[in-house]
Amino acid sequence: MTKGILGKKVGMTQYFTEAGELIPVTVVEVTPNVVLQLKTIENDGYEAVQLGFDDLREVLSNRPAKGHVAKANATPKRFIREFNNVELSEYEVGQEITVDVFKAGDIVDVTGTSKGKGFQGAIKRHGQSRGPMAHGSRYHRRPGSMGGASFPSRVFKGKALPGQMGGNRITIQNLEVVKVDAERNVILIKGNVPGSKKSLVEIKTAIKSK
Repeated sequence: MTKGILGKKVGMTQYFTEAGELIPVTVVEVTPNVVLQLKTIENDGYEAVQLGFDDLREVLSNRPAKGHVAKANATPKRFIREFNNVELSEYEVGQEITVDVFKAGDIVDVTGTSKGKGFQGAIKRHGQSRGPMAHGSRYHRRPGSMGGASFPSRVFKGKALPGQMGGNRITIQNLEVVKVDAERNVILIKGNVPGSKKSLVEIKTAIKSK
């Protein structure tokens, strides 16, 4: 069954194992999550647990949101997400989910929103090659032939063109939890995870791990 928790990306550092091996890790701050609602097949048509993370000031919340979290005796939350494929009997409304739900050695999937890069050209956005920069060439960093005059006389759908880059929801699978620090509410995850510093990340049990 899936276990999940919400956290905030702090940044990257390095961690030395007892054998002296250096591991690049991402630090994720995971303050206690609150179970706000249990979704059941009878009431909602599916099973899931709804978690709230990061306290929000009362003045920034509205009455429906305050009423929703009041059922769990909690304060308004900035982020609310659901995790499915869970064992509902292990959760109850108002329960706090702490960082020790995971342990070192666990394999997890991490979801976040990638850094926004703005409007970028085909070389940066799609990794295309540029043309020669000298000898009379007039083709440098453009996207290449667009459609042809005789055939196909149009641009195919999905052609790699300049445009908005980044800011997408991305999941990186099968990352290893290197260390869990319950006192500091911190998880160290091997490698990098999507998103900028202070951005929301979702950590859950890997669905494709062996």
